[in-house]
Amino acid sequence: MSRIPPEVVEQIKLAADITEVVGDFVTLKRKGQNLWAPCPFHDEKTASFSVAPNKGIFKCFGCQKAGDVVRFVMEIEKASYPEALRWLAKRYGITIPESDVPKSDEELAKQQDRDSLFILTDWAKEFFKKQLLESDEGRSIGGAYLRERGIQRPAQEAFEIGYSLDQWEALRTAARAAGFQERFLEEAGLVVVREDQPDRKYDRFRGRVMFPIHNAAGRVVGFGARTLRRDDKAGAKYLNSPESTIYHKGDVLYGLYQAREAIRKDDLCYLVEGYLDVISLSQGGVKNVVAISGTALTESQVRLLTRYTKNVTLLLDGDAAGIRASKRGVDLLLAGGLNVRVCPLPVGEDPDSFIQKQGDTAFRTHLTAHTQDFITFKARAWQQEAAGDPVRKAEAIRDVLTSVARVQDAIKRSVFIQECARLFGLDEQILLTEYNRIAHEVSRSGGPAGGGQRPPTGGALPAAAQGVAGISPPRRDGPVEEDLSALEAEAMAAGLLDENGQVVGGGLSASLGGIEEPAYVRYEREIIRLLLNYPDYEVETPDGEKWYVAPYVLGTLAKSETPFRDPSCAAIVEAYHALLRQDILPTTALFTRQADEVLSSIAFDLLSERWELSEGWEKKSIVVPREFNVLQNAVDSAMYRLSQAAVRDRIAELAKALAQASDAASQDRLMVELLHLKSVDTQLGKMLGMVIG
Repeated sequence: MSRIPPEVVEQIKLAADITEVVGDFVTLKRKGQNLWAPCPFHDEKTASFSVAPNKGIFKCFGCQKAGDVVRFVMEIEKASYPEALRWLAKRYGITIPESDVPKSDEELAKQQDRDSLFILTDWAKEFFKKQLLESDEGRSIGGAYLRERGIQRPAQEAFEIGYSLDQWEALRTAARAAGFQERFLEEAGLVVVREDQPDRKYDRFRGRVMFPIHNAAGRVVGFGARTLRRDDKAGAKYLNSPESTIYHKGDVLYGLYQAREAIRKDDLCYLVEGYLDVISLSQGGVKNVVAISGTALTESQVRLLTRYTKNVTLLLDGDAAGIRASKRGVDLLLAGGLNVRVCPLPVGEDPDSFIQKQGDTAFRTHLTAHTQDFITFKARAWQQEAAGDPVRKAEAIRDVLTSVARVQDAIKRSVFIQECARLFGLDEQILLTEYNRIAHEVSRSGGPAGGGQRPPTGGALPAAAQGVAGISPPRRDGPVEEDLSALEAEAMAAGLLDENGQVVGGGLSASLGGIEEPAYVRYEREIIRLLLNYPDYEVETPDGEKWYVAPYVLGTLAKSETPFRDPSCAAIVEAYHALLRQDILPTTALFTRQADEVLSSIAFDLLSERWELSEGWEKKSIVVPREFNVLQNAVDSAMYRLSQAAVRDRIAELAKALAQASDAASQDRLMVELLHLKSVDTQLGKMLGMVIG
């Protein structure tokens, strides 16, 4: 059996919805954020088998089996890893090429080309920024435009806005002088080749304000460019980079890199259309906003949003075109399992113009007053178009019911049907009959009647990041990498992963034998749990610098010489250290996908959550913050507890040695160290009190 190409493996894993696959074998019931059922792997009466859709994993708290969707198929079908992938590919209609896998040197060459493109686009970003700030043309034309649009310097810096000189070969000449090959300039779309004159090459972007397009991990993949010419021959107002190896416009949301922490914090994302909409709102304090950049919303973009929140509010231009364009986007978001609300703006306004004219306070007031559920929005929009026309009204009702059919939650669907009946003044039973017919049609056409996720058209799973040069002291420098296949290839090249993508070096299975669990293991596993659950979250050092969790924690503990003594935790930490030394930020997937069952089992155990907050707390108006909202405290507390455990164990050893010491010199030496450690223990206790309190 030929090996499945890595890009197809990623496509299969991205397409495979663990809720759908597991649901083929057991009946899952939602309780909190997770789904539960009696375990299919052992006999039981109570439901101890849990599926976490947002993490893509399952865990049985009875028999302890755990894994991702591929592991579930391996267990339930008694299949090998390749067989499970083929089973999933067949279920989701993905064709696996049977030709031989490209040679490793060819794969390496492809990866080197990708890396070269990322280096080039980052250089181009800096080139454009320099022209905006330092060239006379950039300051007088580009700078004047930004000032006219109300975009201030902090926002310019946050979104790394630049300017392209109004010259035919300004960037091309500078790039060649910097050593970049011509073919990469063409591949990245920075240079255009005339079809009728192959030797005639020139800059694609000339005389435009440049908006770098970042992927979710912060790497520049392309550019959007706004012309500043006022003549009729200037062409399109906005010109975007063409698609390339690193840029697929349907897979990117503009501003997501800058907004992701705010989206997580607020558990809400505002969705707009243009670059300036994002920048103006962010400048005005609405940080949790992203744009689809003038294209139709795609399934890949919806899946990308679900990584950060389940709640989306569309901010619509206040004209008929904006309202019509939103209808398909609403259905796509619903089908992706998101909770959708809509906020129309006054006629003639877009988010950028409205907040610039009215100010931050008025904009927020408008959001509060006019945000509505998608049913109310659609019904009102149709009522305006279908006033006095019974045929159009019937079409409106069917359109609204088609959207309802894509809602995942049965209770929400029932409430929406009731609301639809009220808004249109119809009998609820009539609507329910029509809904059932529509839901059946939607299900047959491939759109999940009760929600779910369609198979994607392709592309790699955006799940990884890189970017630290070392871990003592910890820093967050350099770019981050979003493509998991690229990350794994880099790790393989560094000798940290084998050809199957498994962590090598150190004999993990042999080192992870079971031992009686002392108290310090709880603290070490808590550290590992935080590393696995929050790979790309940021925390702050005491001097205010922002760092990813992994380098911050491991660098701090290494500096304080706090050891990891449990073999399983030590093995995982060593893998983290090895990857960080190679400028690779480890991700959850690198550990949950391991064939080593002991290592992957530990990862799944620490990712799985047996208990969840009851919805009753919210009903009683008792606010209990989620862990990611207090991540700084959780991380600092975990480090202090682990350090305190090591200090107290050493104090116990010293006390025992002191009791057995026979000479005065030894007693003095032990006493000095003992007093010092007791002082450290007291200080750690105070720090824990400050963190927890």
